[in-house]
Amino acid sequence: MRLPDIPTFQPRLKVLNREQVLAIHNAALEIIEKTGFKMEHAGARDMLAEAGCSVFNGDWVRMPAYLAEAALKTAPRQISLYDQKGNKAMPLFNNNPFYGTGSDTVYTIDIETGERRRTLLKDVANFAKLVDGLENISFAMSMSNPDDVPVNAVYIHAFAEMIKNTNKPMVFIADSGKDIAKIYEIACAIAGGEEQLQLKPFLLNYSEAISPLRFPENVLDRLIFCAQKKIPMCFPSGSNAGGGAPVTLAGAMAMGIAENLVGLVVHQLAGKGSPFLFGPNVSALDMKSTVVSYGCPEWSLTQAALADMRDELYGLPIWAYGGASDSKVMDAQAGAESMFSIATSMLSRANLIHDVGYIEFGTTSSLEMVTMANELIAMSRFFTGGIPVNDNTLALEVIEKVGTGGPSSIFLTEDHTFENYETANFLPNLIDRSRYDAWESAGSMDMYKRCNVEAKRILAEHEVEQKSDEVLKEIEGIIKNYKV
Repeated sequence: MRLPDIPTFQPRLKVLNREQVLAIHNAALEIIEKTGFKMEHAGARDMLAEAGCSVFNGDWVRMPAYLAEAALKTAPRQISLYDQKGNKAMPLFNNNPFYGTGSDTVYTIDIETGERRRTLLKDVANFAKLVDGLENISFAMSMSNPDDVPVNAVYIHAFAEMIKNTNKPMVFIADSGKDIAKIYEIACAIAGGEEQLQLKPFLLNYSEAISPLRFPENVLDRLIFCAQKKIPMCFPSGSNAGGGAPVTLAGAMAMGIAENLVGLVVHQLAGKGSPFLFGPNVSALDMKSTVVSYGCPEWSLTQAALADMRDELYGLPIWAYGGASDSKVMDAQAGAESMFSIATSMLSRANLIHDVGYIEFGTTSSLEMVTMANELIAMSRFFTGGIPVNDNTLALEVIEKVGTGGPSSIFLTEDHTFENYETANFLPNLIDRSRYDAWESAGSMDMYKRCNVEAKRILAEHEVEQKSDEVLKEIEGIIKNYKV
């Protein structure tokens, strides 16, 4: 008798119940209604006042809860990011997780020397090219704050360098309304015009409020620009427990969500229906070192909680992190911390997961870490895919054949094994399962060395499909004409 189709159960991490979700949400609403926030952008302040907010002490604003509730309804439930060739690549909704790198590291680990050094524009190119060649890294960020370009144009140069070295979707940083306009001009050149870019966006802007409850003018310039141009964006804050926010995780989440709601309201007032990725960054300030930790369990816990709030209440795609470490080198600590955050972010079913490849709490980038994370993401995808149960996977026929004394006493030589092993098993590329003598004869390489060799191979062999000479010339002209 043939089994009916049985949906595969996919394991999911939940940390909040409905009552907890509502309590945190109501606390966030109370913060924006009673405490208020400092809005330094005059245009946004006027917009909020006209919408029903009250302004006090010059640039402080209190916001009625109904504005936040209305903005949650008008923001899209799904954001679709495309690659630079116009193919849908990242449908951000429900349980779809996509991983990518981070931005703005001051240092990197040199892939040739192993030394920690200041980041340069060539590092932006290398990380983008590596991302382009890795199957499980879905989007690129700069991973560098290059030291060899003018500081006032650093984000324009980084964006252009990524454009040249990957065709995957991109998350980008800007400083002000001035440089984001030039970045948008470059993106329009790639897409074939403003209308095409808005139809099939391949970029998403990352901007931050400053915790606690401060909204600088240049940050709001970017947010309003994205809303008006329909550029997908995320607006997390640094509501890190014990530093920019209360030390308790519920309080830090409430404040970070309040800051996100303020950003969302301004965003929807400036461009109703524009795409907005929700979610604060709620990590923890380490009380010994006073650094914001990238390897702590608190951040993984709060983003799992945010996924619960998405599912129970908000419905918007969410922002998260994974694949990062506080370790100064790619060692056992780096492996443990990066795997923990990758697995928990996937089990939480977060949507856009950034900072893959960070070490030293986001100060330093590592090509080898990105390469290792690519495999850890694949392993996590296998685990969260669950166990299919059907006639083929229950394998009753082959069990009867082998178990009753057929031609073989093991399953290794059976057709069923050859037909199913590629989907039934996780087959690693970098994780070593060889016997000792085989490992020794292959060079006795540890994980760092294997990742170093693989990253070098990809950078040497992977070919990125190039943009046309006409488009590249247009980009060069945009950069040359930018007045810093």
